[in-house]
Formats: sequence, structure tokens, C-alpha cells
Amino acid sequence: MNKNTIIGLVLIFGIFIAYSYLVSPSQEQIIQQKRKSDSLWLANQARRDSTIRTMARARALDAAKEKEKIVASGKNFDSLTLLRMALKDELGLFANAAAGKDTSYSVENDYFRLKFASLGGKIAQVELKKFLTWDKRPLILMDKDSLHFGLSFFANNRIINTDRLYFQPYWPNRENRGKSSVKVTGKDSIQFGMRVFVSDTATGFNPKKFIEFLYTIRGNEYKLRYQIKFEGMEDVIDPSTKYLVLNWNDNLKQLEKSLKMEHMTSTIYFQYIEDKVDYLSETKDEEKYLKNEKIKWISFKQQFFSSSLIADNYFSEPRIKTVTLPGKRNYVKSMLAEVGIPYSSKETKEISMSMYFGPNNYYGLRKYKLDLEKQIPLGWSFLPMAWINIYAVIPVFTFFGNLGWNYGIIILVLTILLKIVLFPIAFKTYKSSAKMRVLKPEIDELSKKFPKKDDAMKKQQATMDLYKKAGVNPMAGCIPLLLQMPILIAMFRFFPSSIELRQQAFLWAKDLSSYDSIWTFPGGFSIPWYGDHVSLFALLMTISSVIYTKINDQMMGSSQQQMPGMKTMMYLMPVMFLVWFNDYSSGLSYYYLLANLLTFAQIYIIRATIDEKQLHAQIEANRKKTVKKSGFQKRLEDMAKKRGYPVKK
Repeated sequence: MNKNTIIGLVLIFGIFIAYSYLVSPSQEQIIQQKRKSDSLWLANQARRDSTIRTMARARALDAAKEKEKIVASGKNFDSLTLLRMALKDELGLFANAAAGKDTSYSVENDYFRLKFASLGGKIAQVELKKFLTWDKRPLILMDKDSLHFGLSFFANNRIINTDRLYFQPYWPNRENRGKSSVKVTGKDSIQFGMRVFVSDTATGFNPKKFIEFLYTIRGNEYKLRYQIKFEGMEDVIDPSTKYLVLNWNDNLKQLEKSLKMEHMTSTIYFQYIEDKVDYLSETKDEEKYLKNEKIKWISFKQQFFSSSLIADNYFSEPRIKTVTLPGKRNYVKSMLAEVGIPYSSKETKEISMSMYFGPNNYYGLRKYKLDLEKQIPLGWSFLPMAWINIYAVIPVFTFFGNLGWNYGIIILVLTILLKIVLFPIAFKTYKSSAKMRVLKPEIDELSKKFPKKDDAMKKQQATMDLYKKAGVNPMAGCIPLLLQMPILIAMFRFFPSSIELRQQAFLWAKDLSSYDSIWTFPGGFSIPWYGDHVSLFALLMTISSVIYTKINDQMMGSSQQQMPGMKTMMYLMPVMFLVWFNDYSSGLSYYYLLANLLTFAQIYIIRATIDEKQLHAQIEANRKKTVKKSGFQKRLEDMAKKRGYPVKK
């Protein structure tokens, strides 16, 4: 690479960075776009069903008639009475349940601590006991400040949402009645219910008419049972109702060190009934309405943890949406889901489903046999990559991790094992390179013999004839490298999503699942694409990649001279890796560094075992043999004949 080429590349790279900086949207533009997106969402919600508008008009007419009666009576009402009238106007038979005190109840097992709120009867907080956030605080997967969860339905020409109603606790186990906190461990289980009652009198409830949310929690499970029970609801919920609507909205909290990486890995996953797993875009905001579709489960997935809702039967016509929250500190994305649940006023007495709150651990998710593990990006779109992770990488991590080994050492062991498996390929690659080096003087002679561009076909034909007689396959060095690509890409997918590496320290890296930083730029300064810090593992990996490129260039010198543009690109790639990997998993940069270092060791060992003089003698012996023309050489000769070039017999 000459001086002018280097200057040109630097200028192009600088112009590219400056252009990206200038065309990137401002914070104000991002907020305006978010408002526009939210407005579209709300507009779509408002247009969803003409029945809603019809019922709303009917309710408004009833309310107007009631107010006319109040005015005609000439009575004065206190503020409490007026409030009750307003609630009755808005919520009808559920008016009394709209007033109350939000009380919390706690159920704890071996893995998580759940807090239930009387307002909405929902799980209002999930704390995962065996994990901490990146800054060593309790890991709260979701809480009442960021969560909305409720069941919507029609009752007495009104739209009722349970998220606004106050529930009353119910303990099926008599020994727990009256308690606000219980704990279950091991294989034991416990049930906790929340009931919302229909109004009976002006201030009372009908004990025979209620909706119950029943939760069953096992001591050693991240998954719990969630049942919706209906008692005396036949004449309360509109008899024409075919579907109840479950609304779920959660603002995901920042749990990891790199907010950028969390933005890139957080989204909504879902599975079609008896079909594939799909998801919304991870890199941009997206909204989908799956009309006439049925799904088995839906999951709010973060980098290492998920909150999932799993139907016993199915959810229908889901509406899902992700919105990035750039202006909200300590939040990643807002997840919105709206799903239909089949319902019949005469037949439905209970709706059953499950919830999962826990880590994205491959074996932990796979045991449920629901394809929940496909939320972990292991390379599912290209099965060889997924197989490498499932049958090689994850078993090694699990086996040695269970022995208590440091994950920096486990990555070293994994790299050595992979290099041993790939050694025959590496040996073949180097041997092919050695043959090319031995033939380099003769290749140079052919270049002198055919110096003109018009003689390119003759030169190519003579070169292939030389390779054939010498028993050298010029592609032998490329094919093994292509076979290694699935492994390199599999590692790229696995390391940033491996919960095994989360908060595992090694050398100067405090967390192998996130970036390591030996220096942070002062004053909040940040380089576009590169970041505001220097990752030492990424820097060492880049240096080793440049050295490897240099060694490989020396090994394949004859062919590289014919392609100077490719040679320049090979040196430019490590610099691009430095930019990409600076904010990536330090465990991934460490793995690539080890792979390069072990490759250097392999090259040294193979060089010591291959005698190039003996190899040259073998090539000369091969050239004396009668060799059958290959299909590739025959095609070259046919092309030469068509262009009028003489062909040797």
C-alpha cells in the first residue's frame, strides 16, 4: 500500500464519518418522529372497531338521561356522591371497584420475588434474586411505574379495563390467609388470587359475581401459572363478546452497561401456532398487526432476560409495537402488545396461560419445549451456525462453568478445542500456500513470458497447466477458509448474547459480555461509530489481525500481487473491526485475539513439519506424470479456442 493509497483511504473514511454525523437526526427530530409514531398508533387504536364508537354513544346517551333526572330532582349532592355517580357513569357495574387503596402483596420463590398490586390485580414488580444490574443494584425486570397490564371487555355498554380496578386478595391455602408476604421453595407450590367484584349496592359488592386472577408459583421455576376465572359474569360481560383483549405495555429498564447494545438486542418475539418464531426489528422501531393470525406466545425480550406470556391455546390477532426511548434515562424501549383471547359468555369459565420471567439461558428455555430458546440469537437463519453454538460452544461453556472455572479460561479452552478440530484444515491450507510459494519463480516467468494484457488468456491457461502438472489446486487454500466462516460468525452471534459471560470478570475486563475500557475520553467526547472509550481487547485483536494479514500475505504472495485492491482491503478490514468491536462484547474480542495467537502457533508448528525442498521434489515428480485435464482447465481451453488462441494438446 503506497502513501497515496493510505491518504485516500483516510480521507474517504473521514468524509464518511462526517457525512454520517451531519445527516443523523437531531434529538428534536427523534422526539418529533416518536410523537408522530405514537399519534399513528393512537389513531389506529381509535379506528379499530366501529362497535366501540356505537357503544360509547349509547353510554353517553344513558348518562345524559341520568343527569337530567338528577337536575330535575333539585337535590344537592356532596363531592363523594358526585364521584360515585361519575364512576357509575363511566364503569357501570364495576363502579365500586374503581375506588380503593393500592396495597401490595409479595410471593417469593427460589428465583424471583413477585409483588402483586391490588390496583389491577396484576404482578406489579418482578425482581430476579440471582442477578444484579451492571451497577450492582437489585435486578428489577419490571415494576408498577413502567408496567400496564389489564383485561378489556364490554359490560353494560361500557369498555372496562381491569388495570383501573381495585382487586381483593384471595389465598386458596387457608394457612396463608391474612398474610401480605409468603415464600415457597423447592418443589412446593403456592397459589395466590386477586378478585374484582361487581357492584351490588351503592357501596357494596356481590360476592357471587367476580373475575379472579389466580397465580400458581412453584419454588424452583421461573415460569408460573396464570388463570383468569369468571364467576357470575354471564349477564355482566356483553353476551355478543367473542374475544377479550389483553393489553400489555412495559417500558424496559436498562440492566446492562452498554445501553447501545441493549437497544440492538431488545425487541418483541412471538411464535405462530405450530409454526416459526418471528420478531420485530431490533435496530429500529416497528409496529405489526397480525390480522387473522394466531400465536402461541409473545415475549418482551432484552439482551439477557425475557418476560413472556404463553397461551394454553392461542392468542388471536396480536398488535405489537416497539418504541425506542432516547429521551428517557435508564430506559431502553417501550414494548406494547394487544392480543385477543377467545371467550364465550355461556361456556368460558376459565382462561389459562403461563408467564415466564427469567434469564435467556438456552437449556433453561429449551426444557419448556415451546421454542422460547429461539429468542437467543444463535444463528437460527443458517443452521450450521446454530449447530456450532448448540452442540459445541454451549456444552463447553456449561460443562466447565459448572466446575467453577473462570470464563476467560473457558474461552481459552474452547478456542484450543476448535483449533484442534480445525487443524487438518489449517494444515491443508498451509501446505497449499507452501506449494504456491515453491511455484512462485515459475509463475513469475509466465508473467514475463506474457506481459501484455491481450495475452491474459494465454497466461491463465499456462498457469492452470502448470498447477495441474504440479498437482496443485489453487483453490485448496480458499475452501478451508470458507469452511471456517460459520464458526467465526457463530462466535459473533453467541458471545454478545451469552448470559454465561454476564458480569464475569477476566484480567482487566470487568464484564466479558460487555466492552472493556482502559481509558474513557474526557468531557463526554465521543467519536462517531467508535465510541467514548478505548477497548484494549479490541485493540489487541486488531493488532493481531494486522499481523495475521501480513503473514498470510507472505504465504500467498504470488496471488496477492495480482490483486493489489484485494490486498489493500485485507489490511483495511482489521481497522474496521476496531471500530465495530470497540463497543462489543470483550469476550468476543478476546476470543478472536486467542484465535489469531493460536493460528500463529499453528503456522510455526506446520512450518517446522513441512520441508519445502522435499515438497518441490514431489511437485517435480508430479509434473512427470500424465495428468488428465480437469473440467475447469477444459473450459478455459474451450474459451481460448472460441477467441482464436492456439491450444496445446
